[in-house]
Amino acid sequence: MQKRAEQTRQALIRATAELIADGGVHDAGLVGICRSAGVSRGALYHHFPTKESLAAAVYEQARTEVAGLLAAAFADRAPGAAAARFSSALVTALREVPTVRAGMRLGPDGSTGPTRLREEVLGLVHREVIGRCPDGREVAARDLADLAVVVTAGLESLGRTDGAWWQGEASDRIWDMLRPLFGRSAAESNPVDQVGQVVNSPEAQAS
Repeated sequence: MQKRAEQTRQALIRATAELIADGGVHDAGLVGICRSAGVSRGALYHHFPTKESLAAAVYEQARTEVAGLLAAAFADRAPGAAAARFSSALVTALREVPTVRAGMRLGPDGSTGPTRLREEVLGLVHREVIGRCPDGREVAARDLADLAVVVTAGLESLGRTDGAWWQGEASDRIWDMLRPLFGRSAAESNPVDQVGQVVNSPEAQAS
C-alpha cells in the first residue's frame, strides 16, 4: 500500500514536471495533471492539497537531482574541468529529465517568483569555482567564476529556444576553448618547468 502511494505521488510529480517543462506553471492544470498521471483528482488531493504544493515537490526533486550533478562534477577536480563537467551534465539533464527542466524555472514554493532553482544553482557554481581557484588572487578567481556562470546560464537559456544547445557538443566545444584560461590561472602564481623548478624562483632565474 505504501509503495503504491509513493508510485502515485511520483506519477503526479512526473506529470506536473512534464507539463511545466516546456511551458510554465500555468500549463499544469489539475485536470491535465490527473489525466497525464492516470489518477483521480481525489488521489491528487490526498498527496498534494494545492497545485502549488505539487509544483513545490517538482522543485525539491529537481533540486536534489541537480545537487547530485554539482557534487559529482566538483568532486576533487580543477575548477575549469569541474565547471565544464557540470555544464555538460546539466544540459544533458535539461534535455532528458523533465523534472530538472521544470524545476530550473521554479522557486521553493512552486512559483515562478524571483527565487528560482536556476539562480541557486548558478550561485553554487560561482562559489565552487572561486573555492577551487588555487592562485589566491580574489579578482582572478571571481572573474573565472563569473565566466563559468555566464556559460552555464547561457547554455540553459539558449537550449529552451534551440535544443542544439542541450546536445552536449556545444558545451564541450565552448569549454575546450575556455579551459586553458582556468589552467593559466592556476599556473601563473607558481609556474613550474619540466623538471619541477619554480620558473620565477631566484634559483631558476640564475641558472
